[in-house]
This record gives sequence, C-alpha cells and structure tokens, in this order.
Amino acid sequence: MIADYETLKLIWWGLVGVLLIGFALTDGFDMGVGVLLPFLGKNDDQRRVIINTVGPHWEGNQVWFVTAGGALFAAWPLVYASAFSGMYAAMIITLMALFLRPVGFDYRSKQESARWRMGWDWALFTGSLIPPLIFGVAFGNLFLGLPFHFDELMRPQYEGNLFGLLTLFPLLAGLLSLSMLVMHGGVWLGLKSDGVVRRRANRAAFHAAVITALVFGVCGIWVATGMNGLTIVSQPDINGAINPLGKQVAVAPAGWLANYQHWPLLMLFPALGLTMPFMTAFFSLRQREGLAFLTSCLTISGIIATAGVSLFPFVMPSSVEPSHSLTLWDATSSALTLNVMLMVACVFVPTVLAYTFWSYYKMWGRMDEQQIRSGGHSLY
Repeated sequence: MIADYETLKLIWWGLVGVLLIGFALTDGFDMGVGVLLPFLGKNDDQRRVIINTVGPHWEGNQVWFVTAGGALFAAWPLVYASAFSGMYAAMIITLMALFLRPVGFDYRSKQESARWRMGWDWALFTGSLIPPLIFGVAFGNLFLGLPFHFDELMRPQYEGNLFGLLTLFPLLAGLLSLSMLVMHGGVWLGLKSDGVVRRRANRAAFHAAVITALVFGVCGIWVATGMNGLTIVSQPDINGAINPLGKQVAVAPAGWLANYQHWPLLMLFPALGLTMPFMTAFFSLRQREGLAFLTSCLTISGIIATAGVSLFPFVMPSSVEPSHSLTLWDATSSALTLNVMLMVACVFVPTVLAYTFWSYYKMWGRMDEQQIRSGGHSLY
C-alpha cells in the first residue's frame, strides 16, 4: 500500500483536478481556435492557417479529456453514476458536438468546393462552442446543487431535467468557460500564426481576456453575497467504510467561502483568476504571445482551482437532500483501487507529459498563408 486511505482520497481529488486543468490547457485552446475559425479567417488560406495551428496536436490533446473521464469513473464511481445518469441529455449533446471535430478536421479540405469547406468550418465551430458552454454550466450547477438523492437501495434518483440546469448563474458560468477558452485559443493562434491572422488573433484574445476577468468577478460576487453553500456538521470516520448517507450537512450563507477563511493562502487561486486575464490582454496587445500564453494558462488554472477549493470537500452537492451530497471522503473507490490507480498514474502521467512536450517541440513554428499555398495536400 502506497498511502493510507485518507491520504489517497486527497491525492485523487488533486489528481482529478490536475487532469481537468490539463484538459483545459491543451484541448481548451483547440476549442478556442475552433470558435474563432469562422470569424478570423476571411478566406480559405487564412482558415487553413488557423486549422493547421492546432492540426498536429488536437488528437493528442484529447488524451487529457479521456483520461479525466476515466479517472472520474475509477476514483469516484458514485459521482460518475449520479452525474452521468442525471445529466445524460447534456452529456449526449456534448458527445455529439465533439463528434463534429475529428470529421471536420479530416474532411474539411477533401474537396475544393467553397460550400463544402464553409459547412465543415461551421461544424468545427459548433463542435468547439458547445462543450465549453456545457462544461461551464455543469460547474455552475455544482455551486447551486443538483436535484438528486439516494433511495433505500443506494440508487441515485435525479429529479431535474436539461432545462432545469439552464438558470442564470450556470449560464454565467458557461459564458465564463467559453470566454476563458476563446482567450486561450486566441493566444495560441497568435503564438502559432503570422501576418494578418496573428494580428486578428491577438485582438480577439484581448477582448476575450477582458470578458473573462469581468465575468469571473461577477461570479465571485454572486457566490460571496447571493448564494448559500454547504458545510459538513458531522461525518463518520473518513478512513472507515464508505457511507454517503452517514454525514450531516448544513446550508449556510456564503458557505462556499469557508475554506478561504480557514486557509487564507487559497485566495491565491481567485487572485490569479482575476489578475492574469488582464495581463493576458496586455501581452496580447503588445504581441508578446509567449508571456500571454503563460498568463492565459495561469488564468485557467486559477479559475478551475478556485471552483475546486471553494467546493472542497464536496464533489457533487445535492440541492434536495444536502446530507446526500457526495464528497471526496464518501464517494471514492476502495483503498486498493486507489492504490493501484496511483501506481499506474505514476508511470503513465509522466509518459504522457513527456510525449506531449516532445510533440510540441518537434512541431513548433509559425504558420502563414505562404506555407499553406506551398504545402498543398500535405496540410489540413
């Protein structure tokens, strides 16, 4: 055994968060570029420049998404079962949107027809727009709590529907998620393109960064002043047998701020989420894309970490039966499962990181319209 049960639960809470941040930092700029594609590319060569800035990497970046989903299933099976059954319609819409991306990349340049290529451009736009919106809406609903509870046989019972998820705060969180990834995509596009596409990308990154900071600030004020949170009053031994119904949970005003009161150093995460977008906007205007990409990564990391530490230790709060909420203490797999997974992660996560950095290093360089015209059919 590598660690005791309590430590393993904390480690996997952190690892799931790292995987989600890794997904947002890599596949996130792919999606941001896809959203910007129809607007920044004014002709076919410019749109091919935009597509080929992410062409060598988008498939590898999907690994983070698949890995995060697999880790969620293996580490928190109750969360996986409750969330995916309750938000089934939203998940199906997300998957259907994601299907448009691989076929869009592969089929877009198969024919010379302008109508054909325009259709696939909008397919890539749709497949890049919908997932960030839905992921943001999902995170926003976690702060409000999801309408589920467990029956006497410990089966999750979900009482809501798709339209019930689309209230104002989750929609605002969806806008935050979208603007954050559009900012990241614009910065990446500025870093990897040249000429007129580069200038347009930097302007788009500037505007998206400002929107990200403003929306994040509004969300923070809402959570602090207009929203109740949950706190654990009592719970069984967190090293003992798992029992999600054995704890007592209270609803408290501004309850999601309690962790910041206990550990003030955690304020670093929302501070990053508020300040780094403005730094990204500044560096984008100055065409300092390397620094802009760094501050964009810090923005995304700070915003996602803020959500995680605000909810801690809750993973899936319930709005109808708060004591049935799932936490990292009572929704996890067995100690043996977490230990085996940790040993596997210690081998394969560094391997994936090493391959990712190697592929970016080997395929580095800016893309311009001249390369598109000379590259012919060897490019997307």
